[in-house]
Amino acid sequence: DSGNKTGQRRLSKRGWPEIRRLLYAAAMSAARTKTWNGFYHAQREKGLSTTAALIVLARKLLRVAFSLFKQKSNFDASIVAVKT
Repeated sequence: DSGNKTGQRRLSKRGWPEIRRLLYAAAMSAARTKTWNGFYHAQREKGLSTTAALIVLARKLLRVAFSLFKQKSNFDASIVAVKT
């Protein structure tokens, strides 16, 4: 737990709806790929619901994309691979 929040977290609908929708769609697609399937299933094994696991994956995709943009580098799947 961090800050003043303790206990179960909830998914919110903050932010731009269209961006949220696109990130969620990207996560649904990525969850079926060899690169991101392990990460998605690792989240599901933690006990997260399907929606929550996809949101975690969407945030991960966004962080990776932003990092690649800032560093002006190419994607390397071996860095994000999850051993299952």
